Amino acid sequence: MEVTSITKRQKSSSSKVKSEDSACVFLQQQGIIHHEFVPEGQTVIGSFYLSILERLWKRIHRVWPEYSAPGSWFLLHGNAPVHRAVAVQEFLTRKQVCVLHHPPYSPDLSPCDYFLFLKLKLPLKWRLFEDVQDIQAAVTSILRAIQQEDVLRSFQSLLDRVTRCIGADGMYFE
Repeated sequence: MEVTSITKRQKSSSSKVKSEDSACVFLQQQGIIHHEFVPEGQTVIGSFYLSILERLWKRIHRVWPEYSAPGSWFLLHGNAPVHRAVAVQEFLTRKQVCVLHHPPYSPDLSPCDYFLFLKLKLPLKWRLFEDVQDIQAAVTSILRAIQQEDVLRSFQSLLDRVTRCIGADGMYFE
């Protein structure tokens, strides 16, 4: 299993409510496996992200016990400073999670940039929301509706993009 961590701030400026919601989303080839919204006013710092990883860890072991063995799944992290926090690194090392680090300045290698955000943005475009809970319910509904085939294609696209990046010696490619 390969798990990709995505943290993104979702702005909702056309609604009655002004909100900048952040969500942490974890996906694997079978689909979205875990997501959490960041409470209003909460800054995503190492300790907060660590608590999310602990819940992710428990969910993976509860739902997929075959991934309980050390090194049986991978985590592709972005370049957010919170991903490099000492407490986060210690937790992942202690749990023997194999971390694949995202190359810097490579949004073309980030599934959130070329896949997930489009899946979220298009259905939310021009919708008006009464409150933050409505936004979160809509995002949750969209995440749950993403087809497994779409997620599989995004992982294949990631593999293709990484192969092209290697072929370009790490330089940008179209």
